[in-house]
Amino acid sequence: MKWIFLSLVFIHLTHMFNKNTGKIGFDGYSVNSEEAPVLKSDTTLIVEHLSRITKADGFRNYQNPELLNRTAEYILSVFRKYADTTWFQTYTVNGITYKNVICRFGTQQQPLIVVGAHYDVCGDQEGADDNGSGVVALLELARMMKGQSLDHPVELVAYSLEEPPYFRTPYMGSYVHAQSLKESGISVYGMLAIEMIGFFSEERGSQSYPVKPMKVAYGRTGDFILLAKRTDHGAFVKRFSSAFNQLSEVRTNNIKAPAKLPGIDFSDHLNYWSLDYDALMVTNTAFYRNKNYHRPSDTMETLDISRMSLVIDAIYQSLLKVAEKENKKNLKFRNKPA
Repeated sequence: MKWIFLSLVFIHLTHMFNKNTGKIGFDGYSVNSEEAPVLKSDTTLIVEHLSRITKADGFRNYQNPELLNRTAEYILSVFRKYADTTWFQTYTVNGITYKNVICRFGTQQQPLIVVGAHYDVCGDQEGADDNGSGVVALLELARMMKGQSLDHPVELVAYSLEEPPYFRTPYMGSYVHAQSLKESGISVYGMLAIEMIGFFSEERGSQSYPVKPMKVAYGRTGDFILLAKRTDHGAFVKRFSSAFNQLSEVRTNNIKAPAKLPGIDFSDHLNYWSLDYDALMVTNTAFYRNKNYHRPSDTMETLDISRMSLVIDAIYQSLLKVAEKENKKNLKFRNKPA
């Protein structure tokens, strides 16, 4: 179990350099937070979107393609308000058509940034945190990114079929999307998966972990957001993490660990990793905190809308720090040990 020991040492060092440790970002970049964009997410819209997505007749699982399609249409209708380029990416599983919903911002000439979240659920439940919260983040990001001057194009993707029985299969919407990028020869700068960002707890003992010593590094209270990445991540993950750690108003932890660590690849970013794209996940740690995971009790009434809004703000501002032309000067690489 040597890899567990080494990963825990790295995890502890990672924890020591979390947000509010000074002007040096988590991965050696400095961020001028005073020049961060002031546009914020709207909690009223967040609640409205959550209601439309989760309070429907039926459940958004693979056995209910009619509701999945209605959800996809709603996502597309919101994307169309803000993006000039929107489309469905359709594919067929066992004779049934499923849809990824995509919109794009920015120039076509630079490597692509992908931001994705799945909109399906596991079983018969509303799936507010898993993963209505991630989808609503995409909808708000679309609104906030309208009109921004981007050096890297940003593609927002709402995926179908992340949940069982299709998890870790080529039928995941994220696999279909990642594979299409690879087959088309599209250059990808990096990918961000948004997976469960709405549930937080101030109760001591509310946070668990796949490895017990992680409690020492991160604590036992589920009041933080986590950036999960592999130890061999690249430039996009470095820059995004650095910006997020400096700009987030929610307590932020980071983990760099081998893919063997249970939970680190439990979302759509795993399919981008499998094709050697640089990727990370932003998450509240899912079932390691939220006991409503994959249960009928996963409703929007259990979510912390204010804190979720702050996470969306940090994602948006961090994406701009990575992708926006005029803000490139605010990220400066500092020499650091390899």
